This record gives sequence, C-alpha cells and structure tokens, in this order.
Amino acid sequence: MSTPLLPVFCTEVDLDADALHTPVVPADAATVRVLVRRAGTPLGYVDLPAGTPLTRDVLVGGLPAPAREGLDHAPADAPLSAVPADERVSVVVCTRERAATLAACLEHLAALTYPGLEVVVVDNAPRSAATREVVEALAARDPRFRYVLEARPGLSIARNTGLRAATGDVVAFTDDDVRVDPLWIHGLVRGFARRADVACVTGLAAAASLDSPLEAYFDGRVSWATVRAPRVFDLAGGRDRGALYPFAAGVFGTGANFAVRRSVMLELGAFDEALGAGAPTRGGEDLDAFVKVVLEGYALAFEPSAVVWHHHRSDLAALQAQMYGYGTGLTAFYAKLLLTPSTRAGVLRAVPQGVVKLARTVLATRRAPGGGADGEARQPAPKGLLVRELAGMVAGPALYWRARRSV
Repeated sequence: MSTPLLPVFCTEVDLDADALHTPVVPADAATVRVLVRRAGTPLGYVDLPAGTPLTRDVLVGGLPAPAREGLDHAPADAPLSAVPADERVSVVVCTRERAATLAACLEHLAALTYPGLEVVVVDNAPRSAATREVVEALAARDPRFRYVLEARPGLSIARNTGLRAATGDVVAFTDDDVRVDPLWIHGLVRGFARRADVACVTGLAAAASLDSPLEAYFDGRVSWATVRAPRVFDLAGGRDRGALYPFAAGVFGTGANFAVRRSVMLELGAFDEALGAGAPTRGGEDLDAFVKVVLEGYALAFEPSAVVWHHHRSDLAALQAQMYGYGTGLTAFYAKLLLTPSTRAGVLRAVPQGVVKLARTVLATRRAPGGGADGEARQPAPKGLLVRELAGMVAGPALYWRARRSV
C-alpha cells in the first residue's frame, strides 16, 4: 500500500449494516482511511483517495487477503450488539485541567446504551473548578455520571481512586482525549466472555485523525492501532512467543483502552503509584498492570471489537514529551521487574533479545517507520524524537527508584 496523502480523514463502515454508511468527508481531506467492520468486528483498514465511492466492492477489495477470504464464511462471533449485558461496568476517566477535551469525551460516553453502566470521572489535583463544573452539568441530566476528587497528583493514584470508587464488577479505563465507539462496552464484555479466567481486556485504539505528519508518525509507531484477530494471553501459552514474553512493550494493548475485573485488580495491589503520568517515571503503569495480571496466572484478552478513537499529539513539543515519557516508563517498569526477585531471572534472560529488538526499532525509525494500518513504512521520524525517547530510557531506572522512595 502506498503512503496516503495528508490530511487523512478517519472513519468506519460496517459491511453488515442494513444501509452502508457513507460518511461526509471534509473538503480538505486528501485520503480517507476506513476501518472496515463486519457486525461490529474490525476486519482491517482501507486507505482510499478522497472522492472514491465507498461501495462494498471497493472496501472489500481493499482489505487484506485473509479478511476478504473470511467474508465467504459466517462470522466467528455473533453481532457485537447482541453481546449479553451480564456484567455491571464502571468506566473510569482520569483527568486534570482539560475541561474542553474532557467534555467531548464525556458526550460520547453519554451516548453509550449498555445497561448497568456508570461513569466515574476522577479530577486529579485540580487547580480550578472547571472539571467539576463539566461533570456536574452532565450528571444533572444523566445520573450515570459521578464526580470524584483526588487531591494527590498522579495517573496511577487517580486510577486507584476510581477503581475503589467504582461499583461495577468490571472497571473500564479510557483517557480524556479519546472518543469511544458506541459498542465499546459490548466489545470489552465480549473479551471477558472469551474464557472464565480473563481478568483484563484490551482493545483497538484507532487514530481519530491523521492531519499532520506528527500524527501519522505516531500512528505508525504504536502497535495498538493495528487491527489484529482476537487473542487470549496467559503464562502457560507464552513459551512460543519469544524470550521477551510477557515483558515486551505493546504486545497486550494500551492504557487508553482496557478493562479489569475490579476484585482481581484490588487483589493484585491495584496500580503501582510509582509509575504513570504525574509520577517521576511518567508512564509504564498500564504495562505493569497487564504483565502483573498474566504473571499471577490470570488471562488477558485482546478484543479488537472494543474500539476507541484516539487523538494523537499534533504538536512537536507535546509529542517529544510523550515519547520521552514512553522511554522513562518502559525502563522504569523493567527496573521494577529487576528489583523483584520473582521476575529478575526472566528479565535477565530476555535482555539479549530486548537489545536486538531495540536496535531494530532504532534502525526502522530512521528509515521512516509507521503505517499503523498495515505496518508499512510511511512517515519519517521527526528530528530529535528518537533521541528524546532514548534519553527517557536511560533516565527511567533512576526515576523509578526516586518515585518508589516518595510513594
């Protein structure tokens, strides 16, 4: 697939819809990226020049060969809308001084029709009443919404506050810069139904827009924007996944789109407050939670039908800070594993393969990594971005030690 021209308008079409949805494409869009779904389940992305009719034949013809072949058979799963609403679900959104961004996120959460749902908004160390006002205005017309104050700064601290405040057996987490799919909760619940021992479910985080080279670069840099088949991860079945399993970054999903069984997460000690945004380490708390679930003998399900749309950073300074945080969070997490006797040997065995993987990432980044949709190289790395990420990796272990002493 050739490199799509920017800006890219991101949308979706479900092939099983009674009437094929035809989105209104902005006049300035050069390319349309369509997330093609069947009965709610993503099949793949199709990039088309703006103005191309989005007919069934065109969309099916643009899908990867395995997805096209699968259309000849009945879907493996029932329609997403038919997933039984057996679980009581709490959604937790942690936020800090981003009232306008949060308001857009909450409007999409308010459109969810899953029964037995509540939304807990954790206002983390606020400097103003703006977040409270947004949530209380919405709660006045939708009693599913609830405001919770957490005075101590830190994403893990806020997530733990939300986890404890939640009343659902399942607690879903998303970010305030995310737009959730109308059937997002149905997808997460489907993931828990894959196996009785599933304690965590992650989903697809597709790009909400690709207007700039920075957004396109980031979209290709992360794995959680890629459409994959449903998969259940556990410790027993990981021997064929390489020496890095289950410690490899990105294999499980993203903190912008996941859910846990509340009782299991509390049993495992909740989120490590020395990790995550707002702590010196700036990240790593989601990876730590995913790996902890698997190491403790539970299963983690990746469920592509649990879709959210993520707004990537379009400002270079913001993206540099984000990638630095990815670097610090990753190696802070590894430092934690090395300091833990039960995981030290496994991490040390994975070091050679990890170094090779890092070197390949560096080389691929210099060659213009990316694609997101198909893994094909697309956008060149912005100058200095890789250096910031590597600098974060160098700093991560010391920052974790500092954060642990302050928790």
